[in-house]
Parts: sequence; C-alpha cells; structure tokens
Amino acid sequence: MLKHLPILVILTTVTIDAMGIGLIIPVMPDLIREVMGGDLASAAVWGGILATVFAVMQFLCGPLLGNLSDRYGRRPVLLVSLAVMSADYVIMALADAMWVLVIGRIVAGITAATYATALAYMADSSSPEEKARAFGIVGAGFGIGFVLGPAIGGILGEFGSRAPFWAAAILAGGNALLGWFALPETVTNANRRAFEWRRANPLGSLKALGRLPSMNRLLLVFFLYQVASAVYPAVWPYFTAERFGWESRMIGVSLAFYGIGFALVQGFLIAPSVRFFGNGRTVFIGLWIEVAALVFLGFIASGWLLLATIPIAALGGIGLPALQGIMSRRVPDDAQGELQGVSASLTSLAHIAAPLVMTQTFAMFSKDHAMLYLPGAPFLLAAFLMVFSIVVFQNSRSGN
Repeated sequence: MLKHLPILVILTTVTIDAMGIGLIIPVMPDLIREVMGGDLASAAVWGGILATVFAVMQFLCGPLLGNLSDRYGRRPVLLVSLAVMSADYVIMALADAMWVLVIGRIVAGITAATYATALAYMADSSSPEEKARAFGIVGAGFGIGFVLGPAIGGILGEFGSRAPFWAAAILAGGNALLGWFALPETVTNANRRAFEWRRANPLGSLKALGRLPSMNRLLLVFFLYQVASAVYPAVWPYFTAERFGWESRMIGVSLAFYGIGFALVQGFLIAPSVRFFGNGRTVFIGLWIEVAALVFLGFIASGWLLLATIPIAALGGIGLPALQGIMSRRVPDDAQGELQGVSASLTSLAHIAAPLVMTQTFAMFSKDHAMLYLPGAPFLLAAFLMVFSIVVFQNSRSGN
C-alpha cells in the first residue's frame, strides 16, 4: 500500500484540479450575476473573460514550472502549487467585486501547472510502452474529479455560490499536506536538466521541441484538440441553462454523469485500445467520436436525450492519451517536464481564445432578437476544428 502512495498523491492532485474546476462551474453563472448583476448572456461573456485570464497565466507559467521541475524536481513544484491553490480558493470565496475574481483567476492560472507536472511525474515512472496507459490513469483521475466536482458543487451551490470554493480550498490544502509526507522525488541526476531561461518561456520551449521529428504537426493536433474541447467548460453551464432551463444542481449532475463515463474510458479503455489499434488509430477513433458528439450537441433539443448520449460522447476521450503517448515517446527522458509544460501552455493558449470565441458565439446565437436562435452553435464550431485536427494528424508522420 505504501509503495502506491505517491501515485495516489498524483491522482489525488489531478482529481482535485478537476474537482476545483467542476466544483465552481455550476455556480459561476450565479456568482457572476451576484457580484456584478446583469443577465445570463452578460454572465457568459464575463465567464469567458475570467477563463481567458486563467488561461493566459497558465500559458505564461506552464513551461516555466515544467522546466523548474526538470531542474529542481516534481515534488517542490507540486507541493507549492497545491498550497497556493488552496489560498486562491479562499480569495475566490471572499470575492465581492469582479477585480477580486480576476485576481483569483490569475493566481489559479499560475498554480494550474500541477497537471503538467503530474504528467511529467508519471512519465518519469513509466517505461515507453506504458506511457499511454500512465497518461490514461491521470486522465481517469481527472474524470473522477469531474464526477465528484460538479456533483458536490451542485449540492453545495444550494448553500450559496461561495460554498464550493471553501470546499476546494480544504481539499487542495489537505492534499498538499499528504504530499509532504508521501511524495518522493522522481528527478535524479540521470534525468535532471539544467534550467535555461530561453526554454522557460512558451515560445522558447515550443521552438526547442519543434526541432524534434514530426513534433510540429503533433503539437498542432494537440492544440486544435484543446481549442475544440474547451467548448465544454466554456459554455456548458450557460448552454444547459438556456436550452433546458437547468439550475446549478442539474448542471452539476450532467457534468458528473459525463465525468463517470470519461473516468471509465480513461481508466479501462486506453490500454486495450492502444494494444489492439495502436496509438495512431486510437487517436483517429477518438477524434471522430468527438466530432460526432459535438455535432449532436449543436442541434440537441432534449435534456434527457443529452444525458442518455453522454456516455457515448465520453468514448472520444481515448484519443488524447494516445496522442500524448506518441509525443512523450519522441522526446528524451530529461525533457519530459518541458514537454508537459509546453503541452500545458498550448492548452492554455487554446483556452485563452476559446472561451472568448465560444461564449461570444453562444451570446450571439442565444440573445434576444438573434438572427438565428441556435445555442448549440459553439459546439458546431468546435466540431469543425476537430475535423481540421484529423486532417493535420492524417498528414503527420505519427507513430503507432
């Protein structure tokens, strides 16, 4: 049991990251309207701005923390990030003005690199053949967080829009304490790399990794996937409230339902999919399932039908870990933290633009007197981007 504690800490860290996101999604529309007033469309626009601020900081700090973890170790980066994350949720819980919420999201964006560092930790602990499975385990932890987070957030939202933030602060602080006692370091002299400022910025790291064979196209596929998938956290609470009249509890239930399917896929289907189809075909299968799910969401008119098809949509989650496995196998052992830092920055860059674009698209097609009433328009835009990523991947020289 003790030998599995480090992996438990990593999974708990990722789960808490996802819970922190999922906890607050059901209450964000109410919180924003509570702080600044206005209607749901205005709240969606401000929600996009807050998400973009978060993503900007994650984009700027992802490679920095990834390179720091390559030099000084995964353990200190993870523990400090968790401690600061706990403090950030306290700030959000006490927010009474939009500028306080903005500061809270700035701090949250800096600490969000724990996900990249957790992936680097798993990469350190895995053989090349096990990397896709290891990333799938981390994805399962993320899925579990999305099960628990929205469900708990929806329930706690009944006690006020601030309650979920206090719960997230306690969870992050508790995991930091557990990690202090149970998390060993995986960076040794064999895989330690000197810190270089030129590689600790997003463009420098991207340029360095882009020199590796076929990495440019793989990184572009990863980026396009992240832009498209960002539609879910960006518009889900606003879309379901507008389309089906759902309140925070039902929004939380729907996200939890998706999280169950996602966790099961990540935990049990990644390894057999890669073993049977290979990494490359698994990526293709996952991407096409994503396209079908996004197109369906674009036109769906029944909330119960949405719930019934969520488990099928979750199957698309097999693609990303396989893609991450391909990329991880193409970089040396002493650059795993850098790769995950760049991946985090690309995810952040996607989340800088996507929330603004997706929420503005939602507002345009759901506001009063809209030229065409189509609240699902952001999902159709995301489906187009996912098809583009398939084209890029088809033309890349990715391995299997």
